[in-house]
Amino acid sequence: MSSHHRDVVRTAGSEAIEEAPLQRVIDERRRGSKPRSKFRAYIALTKPRVIELLLVTTAPVMFLAQRGLPDWWLILATLVGGSAAAASASVFNCYLDRDIDAKMHRTENRPLVTGEVTPREALVFAFALGIGSIFWMGGFTNWVAAGLTAIAILLYVVFYTIMLKRHTTQNIVWGGAAGCMPVLIGWSAVTGSLALEPFILFLVVFFWTPPHYWPLAIKYKRDYDAAGVPMLPSKVPPASVGKQIILYAWAMVLSSLALIPLAPMGPLYISVAVLAGAWFLYECYTFVRRAKQGLSGTRLRAMKVFHGSITYLSVLFLAVAIDPFLNPFV
Repeated sequence: MSSHHRDVVRTAGSEAIEEAPLQRVIDERRRGSKPRSKFRAYIALTKPRVIELLLVTTAPVMFLAQRGLPDWWLILATLVGGSAAAASASVFNCYLDRDIDAKMHRTENRPLVTGEVTPREALVFAFALGIGSIFWMGGFTNWVAAGLTAIAILLYVVFYTIMLKRHTTQNIVWGGAAGCMPVLIGWSAVTGSLALEPFILFLVVFFWTPPHYWPLAIKYKRDYDAAGVPMLPSKVPPASVGKQIILYAWAMVLSSLALIPLAPMGPLYISVAVLAGAWFLYECYTFVRRAKQGLSGTRLRAMKVFHGSITYLSVLFLAVAIDPFLNPFV
């Protein structure tokens, strides 16, 4: 490659990356990125922040299923197995999406793009984590939870990453079902079965996913355009995205309220579900109003909705965990 061509690849951005073979991009990233240890590179592949968010919805449901404190070893075993399963799905995702990750500023430093981990190493790592997590769950919890763990991995890797992500603007809606599975896994780890309560919470997480992810996609619209990923905010104006965010947010809040008579839930959960739901809806409506008026700071307001969605989910599921200890109806 001539020195002129190297400069073009290095500075021209996503358009040059689209034309360059992936290996050439990896070589450029390797020269320009700060080196990490092999261990840290493998950890980065697992997307630890995503794992943290998934665990937020796992443990509280175990408390609800037990109507109190489950065995500590069962909680630990479930969280370890769930973390390994989520890590496996993330590594598979990085392996399958390494071409588009190279085109996006947000993901250009992932280990498969920088060359810190080879595709073969990542694939072996993903299979080891996935298979290990299933047998771990089967051996230390039960095989219902293990089966749901396998389904969760398949939903994220096959249904979302392979079938939906590159082909429809509704990718994150239906693909988000994978992120709802920890609710079912946590419940089944305690009871060995499923019931209506975890499916209600499944719906809460399902409807929460678009209001959580689409604001982030608004901020990184150029990245998705460069990668050719048809994320909804890259195809329609922010105001149109906002309208759909509000619809999903309402469905999420109503689903959270549906749990109250079914479980039944006590005053703590009722208060949190109502107040946190009202607050998050306010944030969504504020974002839509700014987007419709074309006001500056729309992207910043979108990110406020993104961060607010994490706060909402964390607070709601914390209430799910604490409510059984204070609930006068139990």
